[in-house]
Amino acid sequence: MQYRRFGRTELQMPVFSCGGMRYQYNWQDILYQQIPSDNQLNLENTIRRALDVGINHIETARGYGSSELQLGQILPKFPREKLIIQTKISPKSDVKEFRRQFNQSFQFLNLDYIDLLGIHGINTLELLEETIRPGGCLDEAKKLQKQGKVRFIGFSTHGATETIIKTIETNQFDYVNLHWYYIFQNNWLAIEAAHQYDMGVFIISPSDKGGHLYNPPQKLVNLCSPLSPMVFNDLFCLSHPQVHTLSIGAANPSDFDEHLKTVKLLEKAEQILPPILEKLETEAIKFLGEEWYKTWNLGLPTYQQTPNKINIPIILWLRNLVLAYDMVEFAQARYNLLGNGGHWFPGEQAKNINKFALKNCLANSPYAEIIPDLLADTHRLLQAKSVQRLSSS
Repeated sequence: MQYRRFGRTELQMPVFSCGGMRYQYNWQDILYQQIPSDNQLNLENTIRRALDVGINHIETARGYGSSELQLGQILPKFPREKLIIQTKISPKSDVKEFRRQFNQSFQFLNLDYIDLLGIHGINTLELLEETIRPGGCLDEAKKLQKQGKVRFIGFSTHGATETIIKTIETNQFDYVNLHWYYIFQNNWLAIEAAHQYDMGVFIISPSDKGGHLYNPPQKLVNLCSPLSPMVFNDLFCLSHPQVHTLSIGAANPSDFDEHLKTVKLLEKAEQILPPILEKLETEAIKFLGEEWYKTWNLGLPTYQQTPNKINIPIILWLRNLVLAYDMVEFAQARYNLLGNGGHWFPGEQAKNINKFALKNCLANSPYAEIIPDLLADTHRLLQAKSVQRLSSS
């Protein structure tokens, strides 16, 4: 395993982290006695495997159902100083509720302190203001820090780049959990901002939200060869020193194996990546056209600026992935979250797009004339049954 300094925390963070969403038993809080022994054994074996390969950062959240409770049965068995434990709690208007949820997490995890406490889901400017206001949950988190129950405070986000940067620029957080990977590089400016403020940078879900890379289309497999799409994406992310760790959402001990192939390649990234990057770009230009490939997102409105809150940038992005890389299954899953994802994946689908006047909101786009038809075509291609987020936190 390789380790990187996690910003101002000075923690030596492994380049891979063990995410706690997929190995838990239930999305609701339940009694430990209700957890099947085989599920708990699998979780314990997963944690042991992580630690055996040097992944000592275990990340979970209050919103991950029984994850914390189950982790609390295994974590105290290891030397505390060798573990980096992160949990996350959503911002609350009532700080007493925020404290109550922290106390529940603290009890479940069965530890004397939490290394990293994340304010979970600062996805909008309103949630940012709610978090940092005097007497808000950030102040409450700082009280926990003074009490020795928390070492460092960060935030997680699925928000717009501008929101992430504004949160970073408060200089109130030690680290950030955010999305950034090959197919979605929008948040690079936020990563640069985090680097300027010496914050730790944790990449959320690079293999799932990064393209369902555990089940990639054959075309993507061919383009990423000689690497697997998963290893390519890991190497792409970690070739940037501003990125400190990638989350592996392990469901069982073997889920680390493919990712671990990346570690020995890190020193060769400058030789390995360019040919693959060239293949991916060439293929995208072939199917999308060079002008569209380079300029499709210019002048697009946000979903808040669009009738019915249609999320035009996301819909066109998904269309690009389908045409360029055959990523239909991933695109369908993401598209059908629109309208069901709340502030975690905001905006609406392009259903009945012809009913809405888009001329004004597309006035700054060089493709204003064709975008309505592209949105309609994308809806026909990707519409399916609605999809709900796994966690409602």
